[in-house]
Amino acid sequence: MSNEHHARRRLPPRAPARKHAAPRLATAARGLARRLGAVLLAAGLLLAWQAPARADAPLRVGGKNFTEQLILSSMTAQYLRAKGYATDLTTGLGSTLMRQALENGQLDVVWDYTGTALVVFNHVQEKLNAEQSYERVKTLDAKKGLVWLRASTVNNTYALAMPHERAEATGITTLSQYAKMVRDTPEKRHPFAVDMEFAARPDGLEPLKKAYDLPLTRRDIIQLDPGLVYTALRNNQVDTGLVYTTDGRVKGFGLVLLRDDLNYFPAYNAAPVVREEILRAHPKLAEQLNALAAQLDNAAMTEMNYQVDIGQRPVDQVATDFLRQHGLI
Repeated sequence: MSNEHHARRRLPPRAPARKHAAPRLATAARGLARRLGAVLLAAGLLLAWQAPARADAPLRVGGKNFTEQLILSSMTAQYLRAKGYATDLTTGLGSTLMRQALENGQLDVVWDYTGTALVVFNHVQEKLNAEQSYERVKTLDAKKGLVWLRASTVNNTYALAMPHERAEATGITTLSQYAKMVRDTPEKRHPFAVDMEFAARPDGLEPLKKAYDLPLTRRDIIQLDPGLVYTALRNNQVDTGLVYTTDGRVKGFGLVLLRDDLNYFPAYNAAPVVREEILRAHPKLAEQLNALAAQLDNAAMTEMNYQVDIGQRPVDQVATDFLRQHGLI
């Protein structure tokens, strides 16, 4: 995959303005601070100098520019502060910028995805399963002084989804079953919503059709902005659509994910990635972050994304609630 798919996710429209302005202003202020932090970090990347890690220096936590990453980075900063660390949090970063900042020693702790590191940063095109992907990126990134800690079971990869009513009516639960239905009913149209990038990529739609013997024709394929794929599914305007497995709209819109029973889509397991020098300076840090990763799975991550994107709850509060519910703070 030549580009990370996560950074392309679109958030749904925000709810209408509420009666009280203060929460809105506070949220806007936090957003401005995060964007300013991202700008300052980008400027700092122009400087090659890197200071040695000090045990008393704040841990610099970074995050990307979409909901799931905002939650994970906020959660990590709060969790580490509860463990007695000082932290600096910078979010809203593009995937490449965050990676550069980590490699250059301007961030210390981030969450990244095995599929992203494998394909985008290490340029591995070999098809690997989840465990193999993790071990490969762990080995490759170790040479760069980056340590992949315990991978969570959060796997924010691609999936095909159906509206709940259609999935229930057809009894389809897997991609193989869906492909068979398409093959068995060539006289019918099978509208499938997909974003334009996936439709055009050499490792996207066409290889998927080949892997599953899925005879979708040009009249079946509807190319949309990623956010509109979810809307089309919610409105029953299409039979199936390409989504991301932990997106809050999967739950919010009552979508059913079809199981990728041939394992076509690569694994995108989320894991804490820390500079080796930082782990040497903080001997307990790896164990503490591993304990956090152990509590995260697709159901929990989808629920948190749902609370922010659909429920309009503040990112920091959603992260705090998760930590408290699991006895982490």
